[in-house]
Amino acid sequence: MKILLTAEQIAEMVGYLGARLSDDYRGKNPLLIGCLKGCVVFLADLVRVITVPHAIDFVRTSTYGKRQVTSGVVRAELFDVDVRGRHVVIVEDIVDTGLTLGYLTEALTKQEPLSLKICALLVKPGAYRAPVAIDYKGFDIPDDFVVGYGLDWGERYRYLPYVAVVDEQDD
Repeated sequence: MKILLTAEQIAEMVGYLGARLSDDYRGKNPLLIGCLKGCVVFLADLVRVITVPHAIDFVRTSTYGKRQVTSGVVRAELFDVDVRGRHVVIVEDIVDTGLTLGYLTEALTKQEPLSLKICALLVKPGAYRAPVAIDYKGFDIPDDFVVGYGLDWGERYRYLPYVAVVDEQDD
C-alpha cells in the first residue's frame, strides 16, 4: 500500500471544508446527509468542526460489487430521508463516476429542498461522468482504488487514519 494522503493532510482539509460550510450555512441549520458506509469517518470529523447548528441523516447506496469494480448501477438500500424545506448537503467520502450523486440529487430534488449542495472529500476527475457539480471538494485523486479513512476494500482498511492506494499484493 502506498500512502496518498496523510492523516494531517486530511485533517487540514476537513477543517477547511468545515469552515466553508460554517460560513455558507450561518443561520440556516443545514441537514448533512452522509452516504454510508464510507462517509462515516469523514462525516464524524466534519460535524465536529462545523460551528453552526446542523442535523445529520444517512442514506445507503452502492455501485460496487464485492470487489473494487463498480457495477455502474446505483442500488439504494435505504432511502427515507425527508428534505422538504431544508438546506441539504450530501456528504460523500469519494466520487468516482458520480452515478451515486446523480441518483441522489435527482431523488432529493423531487422532495423540494430549499437548497442542495454536495461535499466530497475525494474526487477522481478521470472517472467522473455525471453532470453533477461538487460544491465543496477536498482532494482530486488519481483513478486508483483507495482505502482508509472510512474507505474499504472488501470491508477491510476502513480504520486507517490516512488514504492509501491499494496494489495487488494487498489482497
